[in-house]
Amino acid sequence: MKPVDDLILELLKDEGQYPPKLIGEKTDKHPKYVGRRCRALRDHGLLRNLGRGLYQITEDGELYLEGELDAAEVADTNESTEE
Repeated sequence: MKPVDDLILELLKDEGQYPPKLIGEKTDKHPKYVGRRCRALRDHGLLRNLGRGLYQITEDGELYLEGELDAAEVADTNESTEE
């Protein structure tokens, strides 16, 4: 996990679904970097790709923010068909 990951998760928890471009604007991070981090968070089950570039926090993402889930324990779901 990178420091920006918590920013992304907190933003989506507080404000709902966003594409990486708007997440980047709201966090002062480059949209391409945010996009890479969103895909990584999706691969770990912390974000869900809703299609059309929108991401939403998952229940596991909220549990992680609450300290109820250790990111090291989250399975890599890279084989997922979500995208």
